Amino acid sequence: MSAAKTGDKVKVHYTGKLANGTPFDTSDNQEPLEFTVGAGDVIQGFEEAVLGMNPGETKTTVINSDEAYGDYDEDLVLEVEREQFPPEITPEIGQRLQLHPTDGESFGAVVTGFAEDMVILDANHPLAGQELTFEIQLIEIV
Repeated sequence: MSAAKTGDKVKVHYTGKLANGTPFDTSDNQEPLEFTVGAGDVIQGFEEAVLGMNPGETKTTVINSDEAYGDYDEDLVLEVEREQFPPEITPEIGQRLQLHPTDGESFGAVVTGFAEDMVILDANHPLAGQELTFEIQLIEIV
């Protein structure tokens, strides 16, 4: 039996928790997550944790934000004029929107507030700046 290495397709079960212990994602009651180690399909720290694991092995790893979803970036907090929204959209705090700028790729953002005739949007990944703990079980190397 060999350990997982770069280029291997693997199947894992996992539970991800925030630093305060709150779960944010799990594969429990689902099919295992399947990905190719080193292909960049999952966050860097998750891939690194799977390297060297043997099928059936379980490990817990703490992943800093720089190997997860990056640091929180204040430059990704945007103020957009309310009139730039289509009339059928009424922004509400917590609402997830897909933005389509005329000069680039679309991206997701969350409405976080309002200021006069502006809507405040946060385009950071919801887990940006967070230290994440994962319990990972390597099910098989495919």
